[in-house]
Amino acid sequence: MARLVGSPWARIRVLPELPAPLFRRGFAAKPYISVRRRNLSVSASYANAGPTEGEVRVRFAPSPTGNLHVGGARTALFNYLFARSQGGKFILRIEDTDLERSTRKSEEAMLNDLSWLGLNWDEGPSVGGDYGPYRQSERNSLYKEYAEKLLESGAVYRCFCSNEELEQMKERAKQMQLPPMYTGKWRTASDEEIKQELAKGTSYTYRFRVPKEGNLKITDLIRGEVSWSLDTLGDFVIMRSNGQPVYNFCVTVDDATMRISHVIRAEEHLPNTLRQALIYKALGFSMPSFAHVSLILAPDRSKLSKRHGATSVGQFREMGYLPQAMVNYLALLGWGDGTENEFFTIDQLVEKFSISRVNKSGAIFDSTKLRWMNGQHLRSLPPEELLKIFGDRWKCTGVLLESEGIFIKDSTELLKDGVDLITEVDTALSNLLSYPLYTTLSSEECKPIVQDKLSEVAASLIAAYDGGELPAALEEGHAGWQKWVKGFGKLLKRKGKSLFMPLRVLLTGKLHGPDMGGSILLIYKAGLWGVVNPEAGFITLAERFKMLREVDWEALDKENKQLESVAGQSD
Repeated sequence: MARLVGSPWARIRVLPELPAPLFRRGFAAKPYISVRRRNLSVSASYANAGPTEGEVRVRFAPSPTGNLHVGGARTALFNYLFARSQGGKFILRIEDTDLERSTRKSEEAMLNDLSWLGLNWDEGPSVGGDYGPYRQSERNSLYKEYAEKLLESGAVYRCFCSNEELEQMKERAKQMQLPPMYTGKWRTASDEEIKQELAKGTSYTYRFRVPKEGNLKITDLIRGEVSWSLDTLGDFVIMRSNGQPVYNFCVTVDDATMRISHVIRAEEHLPNTLRQALIYKALGFSMPSFAHVSLILAPDRSKLSKRHGATSVGQFREMGYLPQAMVNYLALLGWGDGTENEFFTIDQLVEKFSISRVNKSGAIFDSTKLRWMNGQHLRSLPPEELLKIFGDRWKCTGVLLESEGIFIKDSTELLKDGVDLITEVDTALSNLLSYPLYTTLSSEECKPIVQDKLSEVAASLIAAYDGGELPAALEEGHAGWQKWVKGFGKLLKRKGKSLFMPLRVLLTGKLHGPDMGGSILLIYKAGLWGVVNPEAGFITLAERFKMLREVDWEALDKENKQLESVAGQSD
């Protein structure tokens, strides 16, 4: 005898005049069916139908009609975490019954995105399993088999209404300010009327016979008790006239025959639960537990969409996000472990995850926070993994000629704290290797530094370079640089900002950047080791001093005074 697993039902009240043919013929498997005057209860048992006792089996069932949206990725993640935390199975099923929009290219992209996130499935495409096939397009014979069972039992009936008739029903309902609903024209048709239409070859659909009154209730693991009034539904189609099954029918048959124990999905599917529950009941399948997860919202609290920027997993991957960061952030969209902690590895998420801590309110997608979190995960990677990511990126984008070595190690150590995305590392190194001296000297922000006798600092710096003091210090590394800077400051009677800001401008050509000592040492080494691509726009230390010698400080000072005069007149 079948059980109702995890989702208690209220009884479905049925009108006394419900036609006798509804259950006049039993299923081929001959389940026991009892019909009462006011209450309907169905018990049945089929091979491979319904959850296996005690075994947690969840599924993620995307439609391959586009890219994997972050909302779908979060649903997949919650299913994965629940399955792993319960020692259960995570099943992937492809719902490709939309033949016009479904493509294998989209399916492959989705599978790649799920694999990239680390959400490996136990059963499904490319893996197999005992309950396949795992594409709906390959399961049509199964849907037809169960549709015929429902027809034989009287739970569904043939509807011969034409499209024109159905449109007229919709129009009449609209005029009466009622929701569109099938009027039940063929619900009580006689056998003779049906035979006549079949003899004429009239096309027909299979419609589910919905009880005319009563309520249906389920206990949602996230939302609590949810109920529907059956008189608002109307008899719905489960098989189209072309023989193609309808979504709600496919899902029910698939979930039951794949022994799915828990259905964790987006709240958009909550209305579908009513139709699916009726089909479960009519076929005698055990009900899974349902958990409907809230939507992911944009900052303006509307549904997250393309107009808000990147929304697909593939886009974030191309932008330089790590799978660890995406998994961590998506888990926090509607879930938390009850502490202030926000940094989790996937193993920690598996250990701590529970459906009871999933919120039923919408979660705001904050791209700024995701970016921050990615930076945290990037910097927490093992050193050898970080070196490989940075080195491969620099060689791939043409900044460096090598992807391994001491220069890559030193560059990674210097730049890692200033980047949050993998795609930023090549820009960070390119900026370090560039020397926009003239642009910086002419900028408004640099004016106070120029006016603080920058020309005198430049003359002393050139003398230190030409005399070999600076190159010798750089040859000694960080200790040599620090010793030289200290002596240079004493020589000029400068320290702190008045010393380091002029040096930064003169040596790096910029006002801001990573640690100056580390930057100068890298620039010096890059000029010696030949690791930089000649097309990367690198200015060596020797070339920088050549440019410094060519600066017309008098003209620069005159230009600044002219700018000051113009600014004063405008005030």
